[in-house]
Amino acid sequence: MNEKKTKMFYEYLRLHKKAVRIYILFTFIYGFIFFLARLPLLPVLYASLLGVFAASIILISDYRKFIKKQEHLERLVSEIMVTDEHFPEASNLIEEDYQHVLHVLYEEKCQLTERMDERYSDMMEYYTLWVHQIKTPISAMRLILQGEDDEKQRALLDELLRIEQYVEMVLAYLRLDGTSTDYVIKSCDLDLIIKQAVRKYASQFIRKKIKLVYEPVSFQVVTDEKWLLFVIEQVLSNALKYTRKGSIEIRLDPSATLCIKDTGIGIAPEDLPRIFEKGFTGYNGRTDMKASGIGLYLCRRICSRLGHEIEAVSQVDVGTEIRIRLSQKKRVFE
Repeated sequence: MNEKKTKMFYEYLRLHKKAVRIYILFTFIYGFIFFLARLPLLPVLYASLLGVFAASIILISDYRKFIKKQEHLERLVSEIMVTDEHFPEASNLIEEDYQHVLHVLYEEKCQLTERMDERYSDMMEYYTLWVHQIKTPISAMRLILQGEDDEKQRALLDELLRIEQYVEMVLAYLRLDGTSTDYVIKSCDLDLIIKQAVRKYASQFIRKKIKLVYEPVSFQVVTDEKWLLFVIEQVLSNALKYTRKGSIEIRLDPSATLCIKDTGIGIAPEDLPRIFEKGFTGYNGRTDMKASGIGLYLCRRICSRLGHEIEAVSQVDVGTEIRIRLSQKKRVFE
């Protein structure tokens, strides 16, 4: 008898301990009365043994029903199908009342889930519409600013780029939590993806006088181009944000790992294990007051969906290296 069955047996005895105690009590009373009346105790012993035998048969049959009911309930839990249609037949009024309570709770849960789904759907539609609408004035502002070329204009373009990045983060967040995805998994030229990301932040490289160390990697990766581009852009954005001088290096290791290394302020050792957590900004984020705590969280989720892995290695005042392992362990469409 394994541990689970032993536990169920003791639980069954615990549920019926009152009946067992009453049987023992009445047997003792009969025996005591026979003793006081100086009657033979042998009939009492025989009656007790017959009673034990009959009770054992009844208990064994009832215990089997108890086991079947327990297994049925366990299947209901595993299947998450708690409805009145799948409950075992109630054997008494108390069980009927319990099943009625659970049925009412289940109906209330269904109604609550339906209301929450409706609210979530409305919220998704609103924010998706907002993201697409906000892109229009952003594009208009960029066109206006491109008419001039001075330090103030370049600073405004950088801030506008930051706004665009936050808008893209909102859109990515909404799409990741949506019921449908737009992944297009195919073989992509990694250099083309990297160059798109570098081109987007070229003005910041120039303005901050950060050297870019990059040689074409000549590598084909099976991924979704748009989502991997988002990840690389987020990593480059962080590198530029926390690098005041020096360089940012982009290279591909022989193990098909894309490495983006900067010479920035680095990450504190106690913060490093948590930088991919949702909303975590760490010491640097609290000091800089520009971190949202969402970018790297989205990067990890996206990489997980694409079958890639992302990790960070960092040393304070030396720099940070983000490593994106591009080999696919589990593809999104499988």
